[in-house]
Amino acid sequence: MDVIEMTRKLGVEIQKEEVFKNYIKAKAANDNDVELQDMIGQFNVIRMQLDQLLSSEDKNQDEIKELNHKLKDTYTAIMGRESMINYNVAKGELDALVNQINAIITLTLDGEDPMTCDITAGCSGSCSTCSGCH
Repeated sequence: MDVIEMTRKLGVEIQKEEVFKNYIKAKAANDNDVELQDMIGQFNVIRMQLDQLLSSEDKNQDEIKELNHKLKDTYTAIMGRESMINYNVAKGELDALVNQINAIITLTLDGEDPMTCDITAGCSGSCSTCSGCH
């Protein structure tokens, strides 16, 4: 068995994980939440209106302020929807699993033993806050 075939088998195993199943379920609930989809559509329209206003020569500061307020309110409403909250939690849990898998692969490529490498030692999972491995 080659590495690519083993990776495909890893993909199959990941899809069996409860974390993955929860993510798929939450994503479907989000996609099927008609009110949420309408709110996302409204958010995108407001954002486009704001972009157009900001790029126009005659910038009406009152309109800009009003659209900014609408945009923030719509974003807050979107992020406060139960389906979006559930989706974000499920996505965060799946991302954590993927980060663990990536850490093991990265440490293995650095020569560490994949069966014993410590994937939690000082690693937040975010490379943006990292001062470097080891």
